[in-house]
Amino acid sequence: MLTDSSGAARTPDLCVLGAGSLGTALGGVLALGGLGVVLVSRRAEHVAAIRRDGLVVADGTGERVARLQARTDCTGMAPVPLLLVLVKAPDTAAALAGAQHVVGPDTLVLTLQNGLGAEQILADRFGARRVAAGRTWVGGELQSPGRVFAGVTGKRTVIGELDGPVSPRVRAVADAWTGAGIPTEVSPDITGVIWDKLLTNVATGALAAITGLGYGPLYAVPELEAAGQAAVREALAVAAAAGVRVSATDALAVWRGAGAGLGADFRASMLQSLDAGRRTEIDFVNGAVCRLGAQLGVPTPVNDTLVAAVRGRERAVLGDPQTGSAVGSDAASTG
Repeated sequence: MLTDSSGAARTPDLCVLGAGSLGTALGGVLALGGLGVVLVSRRAEHVAAIRRDGLVVADGTGERVARLQARTDCTGMAPVPLLLVLVKAPDTAAALAGAQHVVGPDTLVLTLQNGLGAEQILADRFGARRVAAGRTWVGGELQSPGRVFAGVTGKRTVIGELDGPVSPRVRAVADAWTGAGIPTEVSPDITGVIWDKLLTNVATGALAAITGLGYGPLYAVPELEAAGQAAVREALAVAAAAGVRVSATDALAVWRGAGAGLGADFRASMLQSLDAGRRTEIDFVNGAVCRLGAQLGVPTPVNDTLVAAVRGRERAVLGDPQTGSAVGSDAASTG
């Protein structure tokens, strides 16, 4: 499908809708591996830097420059073979409103978004037969406009059909991504995989958002390790009550696995959202565990508390939704 050696001239193999930290990392690695990639990011300075200098992809061992297309919206785009949805889960419906036209009769819509619930939003919009889901343990962090850290080594990416059977189309995506540098598996039980990744996000996401800590200091505090494990144990209990098969059984292993292969300065997705002045995905992660736990009669006091604390951090950082003003913003500048 590629037409020549210039990234900007390639016929797109995929469009990444929501090219934040993770989307940029995945898109950059796939472009370096030979796929035609379009990154759609609302960060104009990020897009401008990529267009001017290419995307610098760092992986802890060195840096490479990926040449790919970047734009701030989907205006004027033709349908693409694969639409990879990676906007923050709360923004899914709004983002799709501007991308409807890039989904043609043969387009596969794939979500790797964190948490629970985005799959249904996509299925409601495009129909379940056009949607596949998956999760990735790849880490991504934007270091500056046009520059991203991609933590790929030893990290799984798993995709599958919403209704289970392994299909030729998801197999083709997995093969293409594996060949391009993102090792990707296909699962006949994508619901279990979604929960496996949910457990990882439950372990560290809210704690990082509350404390403001990167993974190095976060993992150095025994009390935080204990809290993360407790949150995971509650999520495991909810999954068992819901009849979901997960591969994880040990909360400590989940906690340790969440940080494996990522540097001490790495900042979890929820913390990155707050750093950028945006809402977190707490409703789709710990909040989803709490809601399902309440429906099934499984207590989730630790996750309830984490949700409440992240809500407080959002209020402090983003402001009062009624007034639009940050709470305590003057004091925050004093450190």
